[in-house]
Amino acid sequence: MNPIYTALGTTIFEAMSARARATGAINLGQGFPDGRGPEDVLAEAARALLEESNQYPPMAGTPALRQAVADHYRAHQGLDLDPSEVIVTSGATEALAAAIFALVSPGDEVMMFQPLYDAYLPLVQRAGGVAKLVRLEPPEWCITAEALAAVASDRTRLVILNSPLNPTGSMITPAELVLLADFCVSHDAIAICDEVWEHVVFDGAIHRSLMTLPGMRDRTVKIGSAGKIFSLTGWKVGWMCAAPAISSVLAKAHQFLTFTTPPNLQAAAAFGLGKDAAYFAEMRADYQRSRDRLAAGLSKLGYAVLPSRATYFLNIDLAASGIAMDDVAFAEWLIEEAGVATIPVSAFYAEDAVTNVVRLCFAKQDATLDAALERMARRP
Repeated sequence: MNPIYTALGTTIFEAMSARARATGAINLGQGFPDGRGPEDVLAEAARALLEESNQYPPMAGTPALRQAVADHYRAHQGLDLDPSEVIVTSGATEALAAAIFALVSPGDEVMMFQPLYDAYLPLVQRAGGVAKLVRLEPPEWCITAEALAAVASDRTRLVILNSPLNPTGSMITPAELVLLADFCVSHDAIAICDEVWEHVVFDGAIHRSLMTLPGMRDRTVKIGSAGKIFSLTGWKVGWMCAAPAISSVLAKAHQFLTFTTPPNLQAAAAFGLGKDAAYFAEMRADYQRSRDRLAAGLSKLGYAVLPSRATYFLNIDLAASGIAMDDVAFAEWLIEEAGVATIPVSAFYAEDAVTNVVRLCFAKQDATLDAALERMARRP
């Protein structure tokens, strides 16, 4: 058996969700909304299922969705993409796998930022890459030139960036974007940019892709997700965008993973991406209201809440909250004694973990958040 996967446990997200189901705990752990999602997008998926083909769509994605992705990013982020530069995948995690397998050769060094989505490291290792980890820490989770220099070498081939960042709820700053662009150009490195949270940003913030910076158009893989954009996480429709020299190789990796994605969901994603700006503004406002509701409630209970500028998540600082437990112990106590599932942020570190921060998902109905707050009034 492959030693990389043999040594892995069940992901923390699935483990905590399973325990929430088994115990009846309120699940603020795994990052999924408890609403239905946009009704018109659901209706388009149902229509396409009944009225259009259910046979293999093109491997790279339906022409309609590839065009819709290109048009959407042109309108919302000022990116000039040709539909041929878009490859549709079965979720963003498949896009990450295809990109890593396509771009990493044995011995290549891959820079990643901790805390990191748990799929990154085993995928890089399975491709034969050597992980070089940059540690970020609260409250700002900043990337510095010194941190990059400490792990860089002449074997650095790839940088994996997640912004907005799960689990921290932070966004990369303009200065950090420039820093990373300069680093990639000077080291002749390709950037894989996991931007699935690009529309879930708050307080008037605007997401900017690393792909838009000078020198990065031809050395960036931009990954997006219909599941995150439309609050339909079970659909698993994603895409990766890159210049032809890169996208042609990405497609070859993709064809031997999932090969293709359900055509009715592609039709619905294409429809949704064409919605007007008001939809996206309203979606952000709804999530911001939920963020503020949970943050205010936690603060009243004496929890120290870290800033959340994006994603479905906010974090509490246990030490600053006067809780003398590490994040794993607190998460265990909370689910067993109070009946609320959370995620310890140390689970997002492969080494030298931050151990005093716990992540909560606020993409829930008001009643769910209020019930969780009532239970969290009991503290260890």
